[in-house]
Amino acid sequence: MRTTLTIAGSDCSGGAGIQADIKTMTMNGVYAMSVITSLTAQNTLGVTGIYDVTPAFLAKQLDAVFSDIFPDAVKIGMVSAPGLIDVITDKLAFYEAGNIVLDPVMVATSGARLITYEAQEILVEKLLPSADVVTPNIPEAEILAGITISNKADMETAAKTIGEKMQGGAVLLKGGHSICDADDFLWDGEKGRWFRGKRIANSNTHGTGCTLSSAIASQLAMGKALHEAVFLAKNYISDCLEANQDLGHGSGPLMHNYILFKEG
Repeated sequence: MRTTLTIAGSDCSGGAGIQADIKTMTMNGVYAMSVITSLTAQNTLGVTGIYDVTPAFLAKQLDAVFSDIFPDAVKIGMVSAPGLIDVITDKLAFYEAGNIVLDPVMVATSGARLITYEAQEILVEKLLPSADVVTPNIPEAEILAGITISNKADMETAAKTIGEKMQGGAVLLKGGHSICDADDFLWDGEKGRWFRGKRIANSNTHGTGCTLSSAIASQLAMGKALHEAVFLAKNYISDCLEANQDLGHGSGPLMHNYILFKEG
């Protein structure tokens, strides 16, 4: 069985973070493992607290995974402190990890900031070049590229600009923030491709970024080419949104357990 590792923060409400990652990976047919960077007190309404693990303990978690069950792909989510980014970058290089998907989590859907400005700089300097694929949304892409994104042409420019900061990696820029109907642009370092999507009327969007990046990592772990992995991951998240399940008083989390993965 193929294996996928998520390195991310914990969401106690179960809708985002490692909880969403594990659900997504399981539904996409891989064995899921997790290394926790932070504990968060959050739900679909917002984030009220963040408690980072120490860099030393993060290193122990990574060693425990890589020395026993080597992952076929790695998804990286919320990493809020510079020291943690240093550890992740060093360990991934030491173990020669592959199929690294970076979801550059900076701000939660609720608007809460999830990373310090110092950590943001180190993420761009060290972690971004380590990734094989990075999956920013439009606000994150504006930070990473240093430009304002107002239309599809801007998305293409931003993706290419971010790609130049990587070491041969690909950029999937997600267009769901009112720029277009959930159309995403993939720049693979040489050419670009648009993945069309329809905007689904569903307020249950907590954890969508975690879900998409985890689905891409899962498909890469199973040997899919990048373009196919993105296509299948977008199908998966669209199916989740169309299920339109609601659990709480806010915008409920995606309901992975009600969705069976469909290939094609």
